[in-house]
Amino acid sequence: MILVTGGAGFIGSVLVQQLNNAGRDDIIVVDRLKDTTKWLNLRSKKYEQYIHSEDFFHNTSLISRISLILHMGACSSTSEADMDYLMKNNVEYSKRLFEIATVQKIPIIYASSAATYGDGSLGFSDDHQMVTKFLPINRYGYSKQLFDEWVLKQKRYPPFWCGLKFFNVYGPCEYHKGDMRSVVFKAFEQIEENGSVKLFKSYRDEYEDGKQLRDFIYVLDIAKAIMMIIDQKMISPHSGIYNMGTGEARSFNDLVSATFKAQDIPPKIEYIDMPCEMRSRYQYFTQAKMDKFLNLFPDFEFTNLEVGITDYVQNYLMNENRYFKRI
Repeated sequence: MILVTGGAGFIGSVLVQQLNNAGRDDIIVVDRLKDTTKWLNLRSKKYEQYIHSEDFFHNTSLISRISLILHMGACSSTSEADMDYLMKNNVEYSKRLFEIATVQKIPIIYASSAATYGDGSLGFSDDHQMVTKFLPINRYGYSKQLFDEWVLKQKRYPPFWCGLKFFNVYGPCEYHKGDMRSVVFKAFEQIEENGSVKLFKSYRDEYEDGKQLRDFIYVLDIAKAIMMIIDQKMISPHSGIYNMGTGEARSFNDLVSATFKAQDIPPKIEYIDMPCEMRSRYQYFTQAKMDKFLNLFPDFEFTNLEVGITDYVQNYLMNENRYFKRI
């Protein structure tokens, strides 16, 4: 039995889809649906049971059947201001799952975040010796940092554990995420509405407007990478924290231009002022150092930005049904 927390969310639901594609439907989905449209992410999926996240730890008989934990659930809003909520949801909940994995001797793969790297001044290395040196610049990043540090301090571990630091993820099933949706999705909507896209101006001399750089990764690559980790013989020496980006920084101009091209519309970009409160915590450059992951999977190929955006726009966003079809 596979536990997928956040299984109705963005990355979690795509992962459930890939598990289904591999013939697995012995899945427990843990999430909070509330009044969001996340239920649509589940509509095409096959799984054994859905459990609200607040009820999961009370179901001891179900917990005893779990053979693998894929912990994708978290509050991922970089603007979340309730630190008590983040501590409970992102840190304490994760600790309890990790302890279950340790006691029951089952593998666990969990979602960390590139937000832990802060302003990027210390680079983007996933070397464990660097983890405690990073200073996140928002509460969400700090919550992820706290759990990474806690994991590395443990004296007992599951037979295999893996924390994945996701960089800038885009792709299908992110539609419910409000302001946290990817720039690709936001650009698509702006093009549909106005025929143009607004990007923030740069406030650093070394970056021209629109040439701020990020490591954008297609969500299907993340699911593929996790499936490869699962399919391999997961053993303790390979446990650890790994970056999950492409290893190539691309500009917002590149991203938006690819979104226009996928719709066969000439690019029209307007540069606007960035809100003052964002300027001190804005990341101008992110680029995952991928050596450690590629040492394990040297043949893994990440989707080119233009190819990924074309697939996302033409096969999902431009379709009446933007979700995966039921297999």
